[in-house]
Amino acid sequence: MIIVVGLGNPGEEYKNNRHNTGRIILDYIAKNNDFTEWKDDMKLKSLRSKGELDGEKVELIQPNTFMNNSGQAVVQLIDSPKKLKNLIVIYDDMDIPIGSSKISFNRSSGGHNGLESIIKKVKSREFVRVRVGVSPKTPSGKIRKPKGEAAVLKFLLGNFEEDELKILKKLSKQIAEIISTLSKEGKDKAMTLYN
Repeated sequence: MIIVVGLGNPGEEYKNNRHNTGRIILDYIAKNNDFTEWKDDMKLKSLRSKGELDGEKVELIQPNTFMNNSGQAVVQLIDSPKKLKNLIVIYDDMDIPIGSSKISFNRSSGGHNGLESIIKKVKSREFVRVRVGVSPKTPSGKIRKPKGEAAVLKFLLGNFEEDELKILKKLSKQIAEIISTLSKEGKDKAMTLYN
């Protein structure tokens, strides 16, 4: 079974934050693909939903820990090398424009605290990530990113606009296809098709 973890912060006040992109994408996938209701698993510090994507069994996980402690929830699910091979982590990336995503594998956290927490807890970087763009573009197509730590934090903890959420909803359909391809044909094929 594929385990897909969507990173973000629990709680209503963070629901539409850019930093909650992983959770937002999983909500759309669960709604659009006949997954079970989200269940709160106190022991695993996570919300869980099960279903299928194109015939492949998939479990969606939203850690109930705050972003910087995401690894605490993930390490309880990943207790073998086989499970690590079946792990996909979805999260926000400011280096990618909104409406785009990129698959990566066995790379550093790139300064993303949620991802860094998972790498430290599972003691490996060898898992698939789907990085989801959150940055706006200029009319000429360049990414507009905030500069400086305070501005970055304000941007990430700011809410998506309504039209941006529509873009994410549309993108979630492609990410569901990516998950299915990763499960059926592996990361190399998925990267060739979607990167």
